[in-house]
Amino acid sequence: MKNIFKLQSKFEPAGDQPKAISELLKGLDKGMKKQTLLGATGTGKTFTMANVIAAHNKPTLVIAHNKTLAAQLAQEFKEFFPDAAVHYFVSYYDYYQPEAYMPSSDTYIEKDASINKEIDRLRHASTQALLTRADTIIVASVSCIYGLGSPAEYEKTNIKLEIGMKMDRLTLMKKLVSIHFERTNADLNSGQFRATGSRVEFMPVSETVMYQVELLGGKISGIIKIDPVTSQILKEEKNIFIFPAKHFITEDAKTKVALVNIKKELNAQLKHFEKEGKLLEAERIKRRTNYDLAMIKEVGYCSGIENYSRHLSGKKEGEPPETLLSYFPHDKNGKPEFLTLIDESHVTLPQLQGMFAGDASRKKTLVEYGFRLPSAKDNRPLRYEEFSERIGQVIYTSATPSEQERTLSEQIVEQIIRPTGLVDPETIIRPVTAQTSGSYPGQTRLPSPDAEGYGGQVQDFIKETENTIKRGFRVLATTLTKKMAEDLSVYLKDKKIKSEYLHSDIKTLDRIRILTEFRKGKFDVLVGVNLLREGLDLPEVALIGILDADKEGFLRSDTALIQTIGRAARNSEGRVILYADHMTGSMERALKETIRRRNTQLAYNKKHGITPKTILKNIKDITEEMESEHGKAVNAELNIDLEVFKKAYAKELKLDKSKITKTKDKKTGENITEVKLHMSDEERSNLVYEKIIKIKEKEMSKAVKELDFETAAILRDEIGVLKNRLGKQY
Repeated sequence: MKNIFKLQSKFEPAGDQPKAISELLKGLDKGMKKQTLLGATGTGKTFTMANVIAAHNKPTLVIAHNKTLAAQLAQEFKEFFPDAAVHYFVSYYDYYQPEAYMPSSDTYIEKDASINKEIDRLRHASTQALLTRADTIIVASVSCIYGLGSPAEYEKTNIKLEIGMKMDRLTLMKKLVSIHFERTNADLNSGQFRATGSRVEFMPVSETVMYQVELLGGKISGIIKIDPVTSQILKEEKNIFIFPAKHFITEDAKTKVALVNIKKELNAQLKHFEKEGKLLEAERIKRRTNYDLAMIKEVGYCSGIENYSRHLSGKKEGEPPETLLSYFPHDKNGKPEFLTLIDESHVTLPQLQGMFAGDASRKKTLVEYGFRLPSAKDNRPLRYEEFSERIGQVIYTSATPSEQERTLSEQIVEQIIRPTGLVDPETIIRPVTAQTSGSYPGQTRLPSPDAEGYGGQVQDFIKETENTIKRGFRVLATTLTKKMAEDLSVYLKDKKIKSEYLHSDIKTLDRIRILTEFRKGKFDVLVGVNLLREGLDLPEVALIGILDADKEGFLRSDTALIQTIGRAARNSEGRVILYADHMTGSMERALKETIRRRNTQLAYNKKHGITPKTILKNIKDITEEMESEHGKAVNAELNIDLEVFKKAYAKELKLDKSKITKTKDKKTGENITEVKLHMSDEERSNLVYEKIIKIKEKEMSKAVKELDFETAAILRDEIGVLKNRLGKQY
């Protein structure tokens, strides 16, 4: 069989990697269903898995437990396989509040979500690659086990256009509408089209380019690929395939049958409610369902159409939904013909196992109180057993595999020796509180280096941080709560230490951007909660402070501590300070395992004469690849404006916000804020943002009046970016 993957790397497998690669491939060849790679942090698990993918020669699904880690893995696999179709598949919600009902307070919570269009585009790119290419690697979150729509219908309803094909303008427009493209007269966004004269222009959901189709004499006379920002012709195509703008799509004939079946289910549910005396619930479900039926009949779609997926797909009650897994190749008997890698499995597996129960409980309440039909229960994530049946051969990867992986796996492959010779970092224990007498259970408390003047964990961490920054390195700090992370970040800034915080409330793409800026040195300290544990590759970090390490729990378990300590294992000068007043069982187990690995690594280095070297890794930002051409135009324009305005208001920007005076401009009548003394960088930027917003809003209004919608759109998005930077809700 021809190799479909071409691995590109300037490095050859080293350390424990050759042995791990060989053993895992032997396991796959023997037909082992489950294996575990116990790879210590920094031993190059991703490179090992890239070699396994290349040699195994099958499409691959990589599952990560959060979006940030998934983005990092996607970028790494793109570098290893530049010619392959490497895609990123995560939930497209920046914010998601599922539909719910709380009977105790009679509170109905309507579904509320903020969809990230760029991530939606990447999801479509993933499914299209799986249907059209063999050399596909999809890096996904647990979103991959949620209902997605039938791949057969998705593939079947695509439109093929080619030069010379019989087609008129109206027919093409109808075809685009039938696969859920929307018509617009303004600037094009993904999943939209517009018609001018004999031309139809559209932007596919999976690309950031525009296609222009020329129709003359009842035929397609030209298909041109265009850059939507510069209007530059990129390529003249002979033929193209247009996939649907939405994953949930059904043929007209099936839709008609589905409408009949939904109506039947509604009537049955109404009878059930009337029999139970639930008149309110009966009226509620009647109104909602009839409205949805009317929408599906008229436009082929409705809000929450996924709740009718069982009827639209023709599945039986209780049958599992189609998911991303359904898009991967299978043999004629339905056996999966792809490899699955579950990264940081000790965290990812519990997530996969817990999704179904939570969703089922919420849906049950909605059905009981007339907010949804019973068939909505079949719009669900896969049960863990169903997921296991659909993934074929799997390799779990973790530095700290749980008992579950150890029990399930037919073999466990250890990878402890790092190719760089780096060893697990030195670990130090220091008190949380200011120096007092006392001891840990079972051992005497070691005093701090300066016992008399020891001011507690925060003061000591600041001192260590300043020394680390002076040496040109960066620092991580982990706290127990989001509020503590934010407060510590602010406190460090007050101490003239450049810092930022990172936690789950920050949007997906912003998290990736913060990590990239951290690596580039725009700030020196990153404070987080559990997002800083698994999988983050930060070789510039030479110090990690684990605050309140003796607070037993999920965030301070032995697994969590080992993972956190591992963040410093990519730097030859890496150190970890655990701040604790008591030696917990978790700390003891974590330190024991860390010391075991460190001793093994030191012995190997001594035997082979290896001097540890800090990992050198390119700093790349996946958000640059995710960004649309339109988004790039917006940001380019914005950056120019910021520089211009900073120069224009240079005098004001040298002043301090502590003394504010407000006056009116004599010419324009606009309020002007004047400040005195010295401003912080953040305050300086905010002032510039506020001034630019006012001017941009006027320019946008002018562009709309002149019907220059493309300019208006760029201005609109500039304003949106600026307002977000100011931290306001619009």
